[in-house]
Amino acid sequence: MSRLLWLFCLVFLPAAGVALELEGPRTQGTLLRGSVEPGSEIRLNGDAVATTESGRFAVGFGRDAELSHELVVVGPEGERNSRTIELEKRDYDIQRVEGVPQETVTPDEEALERIRAEALRVSAARKDQSRRPDFAGSWIWPVAGTVTGVYGSQRFYNGEPRQPHYGIDIAAETGRPVAAPAGGRVVLVEPDLYFSGGTLILDHGYGVSSTFLHLSEIHVSEGDEVAQGEALGKVGASGRATGPHLDWRMNWQQERVDPMTVAPPLVDGATTMPGAGDSNQ
Repeated sequence: MSRLLWLFCLVFLPAAGVALELEGPRTQGTLLRGSVEPGSEIRLNGDAVATTESGRFAVGFGRDAELSHELVVVGPEGERNSRTIELEKRDYDIQRVEGVPQETVTPDEEALERIRAEALRVSAARKDQSRRPDFAGSWIWPVAGTVTGVYGSQRFYNGEPRQPHYGIDIAAETGRPVAAPAGGRVVLVEPDLYFSGGTLILDHGYGVSSTFLHLSEIHVSEGDEVAQGEALGKVGASGRATGPHLDWRMNWQQERVDPMTVAPPLVDGATTMPGAGDSNQ
């Protein structure tokens, strides 16, 4: 995503109103992070949004989200203000992936039953609404490598159209360490899901989570708390993949958002780390 789309917006409402600060690109697929006066209440399109004790919060919008949304802030003294969030419509790439095992493109009924059961486990893990503030800080890339697949692209596998891609594919050799892009708590560890192979979900708090797919090794367990930069596992090619890479995905609640909206800028199409794929879940 062009950094020209990156907007840092400070919205100071009238003196009698409530101060609202929002950070992030105003596009479909974005994760916006913001802050309000501690003790304020927030609603997005009528639904309550939790805030930290210091007034930090996050809201996310999916790949094909509507373009206009109402954010209402009620201050600790009852003062009320609303702000319309206008999103820019995105155009998405078409990506053709050849050479994946055909049984992962057209699964039989037995495989479909497994896929449905796995999807329920993944969805349940993402429902965790912990009160961790990790989402609110700066983020790093989980692995250094070349970006080969982007969020939102329409996927064709072996010539057959399938769901859009909801993550960032980062090509790297098998065994390269994968690190936590922000602190969090491990809420799902699955060594062999049908599409995504070795899969791990990290809860960053207040509905924000990261998912890491196609891992060859996982070095943490469910319930572990990890700091930013701590090793989670290693790059692999498990599940539906044509070569070793990490597929990094992010959610706000059940909305699938683009990791590039919080990650550092790419350098010549590659990710970088301090000091230094394909699925359908």
